[in-house]
Amino acid sequence: MSYKELDIWKLAKDNVNQIHKMTMENLPKFEMYETASQIRRSSKSVKANIVEGYGRRAYKMEFIRFLTFALASNHETIDHLETLYETNSLTELSLYKEIHERTEHLGKKLSNFLKAVNKGHKTSRN
Repeated sequence: MSYKELDIWKLAKDNVNQIHKMTMENLPKFEMYETASQIRRSSKSVKANIVEGYGRRAYKMEFIRFLTFALASNHETIDHLETLYETNSLTELSLYKEIHERTEHLGKKLSNFLKAVNKGHKTSRN
C-alpha cells in the first residue's frame, strides 16, 4: 500500500490544491507574501507530514509524531483561513465555508487515524 491510498492524504492533497488556487485568485495582492504564504505552507505541511510519517510507519512513535505534526499544521491552516476571512481579505463566504469544512473534516479524520495508530499499530518494537 502507498500513502497515496490514504483518505487523509487524498483530503490533504485536495486542500493544498484548493488553498493554493484560492490564494492566487481570490485574495488581494498584498496578502501574497503575508497570510496567503502562511496558509499555503501550513496546508502543504499537513500533506508532507502524512507522507513522512507513513514513510516511518515501521516505528510507531515516529509515525505518531509526524501525524501529530500534520494535525497541528491542519489547526494552523484553519487559523490562517479564519484570519483571512475575518480581516476581509477573503470575501467569498461560500469559498471560505467550503475550505473551512474540508479542513475541519480533515482534522477529524487525522485525529481518528492518529488514535487508531496509537491504539493498534504493531511494530517489532511494541
